[in-house]
Amino acid sequence: MHYLEFEKTLAEIEGKAEELRAMACQNEEMNVESEAGALDKKASNLLKDLYGNLTPWRKCQVARHPERPHCQNYVDALFTEFTPLAGDRNFADDHAVMGGLARFDDTPVVVIGHEKGNDTKSRIERNFGMARPEGYRKAIRLMELADKFGLPVITLVDTPGAYPGKGAEERGQSEAIARSTEKCLQIGVPLISVVIGEGGSGGAVAFATANRVMMLEHSIYSVISPEGCASILWKDAEKMREAAEALRLTSQDLKKLGICDKIVREPLGGAHRNYAFTFDAVKAALGDMLKDLSGKSPKALVAHRRERFLSLGTKVLAA
Repeated sequence: MHYLEFEKTLAEIEGKAEELRAMACQNEEMNVESEAGALDKKASNLLKDLYGNLTPWRKCQVARHPERPHCQNYVDALFTEFTPLAGDRNFADDHAVMGGLARFDDTPVVVIGHEKGNDTKSRIERNFGMARPEGYRKAIRLMELADKFGLPVITLVDTPGAYPGKGAEERGQSEAIARSTEKCLQIGVPLISVVIGEGGSGGAVAFATANRVMMLEHSIYSVISPEGCASILWKDAEKMREAAEALRLTSQDLKKLGICDKIVREPLGGAHRNYAFTFDAVKAALGDMLKDLSGKSPKALVAHRRERFLSLGTKVLAA
């Protein structure tokens, strides 16, 4: 288990309980269960206290947890008959974006998502979930395919932001993001976005301009990272805690602002502590949203999406 900075005390308590049980395994005459049980109870109470009132910065840390389930995990757990589709038919296949055809509860859908990778090799291959222009153009191609065949689109958002490298800029990064956002607004099929970790900047908006946006309880969604915001406003990246407070990037804040439609509850301690619980909660929420949007005409879906985003500024100013 990887423990976050604010979980150090929890790590010590759980570590002591594990040590006691390990000693008991080596010496059958030792009876440590009462002491270990007391430590377990102490750890459980501390976990409730820690996660009962997370600050925005701590939520950022949880959203970025390296063991948090990623796009590939959700695809494996929630969908069947997943058939990956690669390439943008123009330049290359961006491994930071995965997508393809699948079935959700026997309903044919198109799935698109950011994939960060889960070890050093895969994280480098996936570019830590930071898409290049060809990734967004691949997403556009898949959305056009979905629109042609009347398939709902489900996007899984988890990115620090679009890749800011020289090559990406040379190949039209901002244009690709804008075109992807535009395509989200144009397609006449249900579009549902799930922020499963980080929703960073335009790289997230390009996938999340949807009819319905749901966020996991400890996910974040913001125009810029707290570190980037702090560097610009205060010329000091160490002021990321103040930036996280000011950005109002938590799912709870965004629900109040009308940007998030539903908050999906996570298990105590974050999604990384219980994958099955998280997958079940997301699946139930997705099923409800698809049912709610099914039967609506293409014209109604496009109009709803347009009205939703035109009205966001009014809600933010009012809040």
